[in-house]
Amino acid sequence: MKKMVPVEKNQNYDVDITDLTYQGLGVAKIDDFPIFIENALPTENVTMKVIKVKKNFAFGRVVKINQKSKDRVELVDKAYTQTGIAPLQHLKYDAQLKFKQHQIQVDFDKMKLDVTVNPTIGMDDPTHYRNKAQIPVRSINGQLQTGFYRKHSHDLVPIEDFYIQDPKIDEAVVVVRDILRKFRVQPYDEQTNKGVVRNIMVRRGYYSHEMMIVLITRTEKLPSSSEIVAEVEQSLPEVKSIVQNVNPEKTNALMGKKNKVLAGKSTIEDTLLGLKFDISASSFYQVNPVQTEKLYDLATKKADLSADDVVIDAYCGIGTISLSMARVAKQVYGVEIVPEAVEDAKKNAKLNNLTNVHFVASKAETQMAKWQEDGLKPDVISVDPPRKGLDASLIDSVVKMQPKRVVYVSCNPATLARDVKLFTEQGYQVNQPIQPVDQFPQTVHVESITVLERGH
Repeated sequence: MKKMVPVEKNQNYDVDITDLTYQGLGVAKIDDFPIFIENALPTENVTMKVIKVKKNFAFGRVVKINQKSKDRVELVDKAYTQTGIAPLQHLKYDAQLKFKQHQIQVDFDKMKLDVTVNPTIGMDDPTHYRNKAQIPVRSINGQLQTGFYRKHSHDLVPIEDFYIQDPKIDEAVVVVRDILRKFRVQPYDEQTNKGVVRNIMVRRGYYSHEMMIVLITRTEKLPSSSEIVAEVEQSLPEVKSIVQNVNPEKTNALMGKKNKVLAGKSTIEDTLLGLKFDISASSFYQVNPVQTEKLYDLATKKADLSADDVVIDAYCGIGTISLSMARVAKQVYGVEIVPEAVEDAKKNAKLNNLTNVHFVASKAETQMAKWQEDGLKPDVISVDPPRKGLDASLIDSVVKMQPKRVVYVSCNPATLARDVKLFTEQGYQVNQPIQPVDQFPQTVHVESITVLERGH
């Protein structure tokens, strides 16, 4: 017998919100049928309108809040929810931290793993923290505009203050936008694959205040390039690097392969835990410097290194964790798939006079297997993978090397719990609480550190 769906599209219903999903949506049920609702919090009663009905669930939007949660705060700006920039802006900050701790706990419980999750380490000021912006440029009513896409679409919502970004970066985006307007540079049109400027990217060093402007263009030629550069330099004295990145493809990928330095240097410099880093247009560098210092400092402490230890850092990027551990350990080996990042990592080792680090450009799972064959015996292995987590073959290589400790820095609780399960099946244990660090306040994302130790 076909199950009846108890709700209809475009109809209003009064519902109680019982939970939050990992995406930060409120959960209500009508006859056990789940409805996911944006901007709704547990303990609230809301009138919601059903906007989409699927076979096993539906989506709704709040029409009216009949009973408010004690954890609710007024929205700073609707646009932050519409675009997904700050999907948790309606939730008090201490409740955001609890939500993130709970998320990790839920994912481990699903895997039937008995672990403790510590309270999330938060920020004193959970706004204006991002040191990098990637802002789309489009035409709205015939004018070049910057802002962010409405969720699940490519409709641009004009925004000047991004709330979670360094205000100096927000200012720089507006300055560059106005200069591009002045010289009548054509914004990119996705439909026709015409126009010139696709995105403006801005990076700013937290300590150094050095700024980089990257103009991502469809075309090789940037009209009025020298005039634009001169005006940017004059208007923004912090700018030390102006780069043009050429991306001619009809694609969602942000950057193309070709970078041209239009003015200044090809990199900017910043410090992290007292170490200097050169950051290029394409470098992966954590976007929240205040929390990154807490995260990496903690990762290094939890590795519990001695002066005789050999460390492997998988997914090493431009060497941020590797170099922090190299100050304590005997030898550090880093592996990273992006060749440019490895070049940056080598430069950063030189910049900090660290000679006990060795970086390789390769897939982490391939290189780990090779090191294992070569007889490399690390005491500690650090992993900081992308959201998809670790490849099973990488976990096998790690286990075969038998390190005393694996320090797992994760940005996705679901893949972390899955991977930890695989490690525990091969004799590793989590003997201390997992530590979440709030790297992305106002959003649903959370970083965490888990230490796995070899069973005796």
